Amino acid sequence: MPDAIIRPPQAARKPHSYTHHGVTIEDPYHWLRDPGYPQVTDPEILAHLQAENAWFEHRMAPQAALVETLFQEMKGRIKEADRSVPQKDGDWVYWIQFEEGAQYKTWWRRPVAGGDHELILDEPGLSAGHAYFRLGALSVSPSGRLLAYSTDTDGSERYMIRFRDLSTGEVLADTVEDSIGAIVWSAAEDAVLYSLSDENWRHRTIKLHRLGTPSTDDAVIYHDPDEAFSCSVSLGAQERWIILAAGDHETSEVRLIPAADPLAEPILVRPRAKGVEYAVDVRDDTLFVHTNDTHENFRLATAPFSAPGEWTTLIEGSDAFYLTGVDLFRDFYVIEGRRGGLDQIELRYYNDPARVEPIAFPEASYSAGLGDNPEWAMERLRLSYESMVSPATVYDYHIAERRLEALKVQEIPSGYNSSLYRTERIEIAARDGTMVPVSVMMRRDREPGGPLYLYGYGAYGIAIDPGFGTARLSLVDRGFAYAVAHIRGGDDLGRAWYKAGKLDQRTNAFNDFVDVAHGLIERGYTAEGRIAIAGGSAGGELMGAAINQAPELFGAVAAHVPFVDVLNTMLDASLPLTPGEWPEWGNPIEDRAAFDLIRSYSPYDQVRAQAYPPLLVTAGLNDPRVTYWEPAKWVAKLRECRTNEAELLFKINMGAGHGGKSGRFDSLREVAEEYAFILWQMGMAE
Repeated sequence: MPDAIIRPPQAARKPHSYTHHGVTIEDPYHWLRDPGYPQVTDPEILAHLQAENAWFEHRMAPQAALVETLFQEMKGRIKEADRSVPQKDGDWVYWIQFEEGAQYKTWWRRPVAGGDHELILDEPGLSAGHAYFRLGALSVSPSGRLLAYSTDTDGSERYMIRFRDLSTGEVLADTVEDSIGAIVWSAAEDAVLYSLSDENWRHRTIKLHRLGTPSTDDAVIYHDPDEAFSCSVSLGAQERWIILAAGDHETSEVRLIPAADPLAEPILVRPRAKGVEYAVDVRDDTLFVHTNDTHENFRLATAPFSAPGEWTTLIEGSDAFYLTGVDLFRDFYVIEGRRGGLDQIELRYYNDPARVEPIAFPEASYSAGLGDNPEWAMERLRLSYESMVSPATVYDYHIAERRLEALKVQEIPSGYNSSLYRTERIEIAARDGTMVPVSVMMRRDREPGGPLYLYGYGAYGIAIDPGFGTARLSLVDRGFAYAVAHIRGGDDLGRAWYKAGKLDQRTNAFNDFVDVAHGLIERGYTAEGRIAIAGGSAGGELMGAAINQAPELFGAVAAHVPFVDVLNTMLDASLPLTPGEWPEWGNPIEDRAAFDLIRSYSPYDQVRAQAYPPLLVTAGLNDPRVTYWEPAKWVAKLRECRTNEAELLFKINMGAGHGGKSGRFDSLREVAEEYAFILWQMGMAE
């Protein structure tokens, strides 16, 4: 057996240092960053990454049967041949479906007036021959005649747009490279608008592609001058206006152009002001503006089209209600938000501002939101609903009757009895006295003090909903409790909750997570060393900070595509995302206080000589969000500095990106690997 399989690989240390604000930092693993990135061709780097994968395969080989058992359990809870609830959009009814054994879905429609089903997009066919495949956007033209769609076949998130004539089935010759996000048709359906990824994977440009012309001739509709801003394009609810939005993590700016004249000069709604976010939609001659300009939990305002920047409040901002979104329809509008951390959906009426119709849901803790509602005139609203013990349910809400109708409940072929499980929402005090919500699910017959799986994220104002998941049952049915810590940095409890976990308050997110773990132990849910923790991306940063702070609490750790080399990344303005990330983390190039704070918590910089818990780390070679060298450097430094020999495995997908493998079963097998690692390290593999 070669040496590389007898012992874990240890990256060489090579001298490298840099100085900022008079502080010199040594970074001996800097060489793992290929200077030709996004192309990774350096033989020494590739050999090291391949050695890490070989070590992963070698150490996990004895767990192959457990991985397979878990995978088959998880697969058995998925209805392989399945379809979505059809939804009418104009002259057609659309749905998606999976065939038995298929990794990817197919897209279908049929005429409302009657006629044969029609396959409009075949993902299994498009994915053939590719180790990775992801559909980015899919957009049918206004008449239903043409289809535009985008695909990514290597995980780099640089999508290729293609076109089909649905009336003939012909694939058009047009192609557009390096797109990202939505595709919007012009009203004449002779052109589409899209957001371009530049050579630095920044999305500052909206372009127009006219069918039948080379993409090199695509017109620039808008280009943002700020390198930190990203641009997106969408179609208004009434489909008369195309919405161009630009922004970073704290500031936004919106322009409108008529769908009938996409080359017209964009109309600026209101100039950007630092810290002010807003989104816009249009009904007839009135703009509806969702903004945080007067209250951090957002208000809803209106403005006449003749004076788009003059906003009049329609719904005041509130400390109690966090207004997260607004959707316009012909006769009413729908607001979504959270009250006490729980999702709320309310109907409001243009002709009766005092009329408020909340939609009631049956459980005390749940996740709910608007589903696919494509038409301007809707008599029923499509909704999604789930809880930690209730499978995903698709509802139609009958507006006139104020009645929910369940159209589809997620089917679990291997069987699921919700009465065997219970869920609760508790609060645990963080070290500064702040009460942190925690959602917990477990079997009713679980013994106190057993193993517990704790998930966290805590960044970008992204809330982690108390939703349902079939894969987790493979842990819960083995005695685990499954818990989600709704820590600061997310917006679970409103915008203030988000702000309290970013910039100079970033460490609150890490402290909340560790304090939740302590609190779950103190309340008898689990015991020290019996907690498995997991998180990805910014949640992977959370994992790194947690094990630096309190390694003794955790029996196993899964850090997926972890953002752990925070200081180096935020100091490198040439990286794709860095300028746009400064409002979230701080700019250590210009701000000494930000430099010192980030250095104080950056997981890579804070690795030190101590015992660390067993750790599974994953990465994607083509990941443009968390570059592969961040976890590679982190693992190398952990191997160098730690004082124990706990399992430390690093798996890098050589043909994928930020989301791991793309097929529904391939991605599920990666979950099975994570759970097998946890069970193995916590002495529960037999």
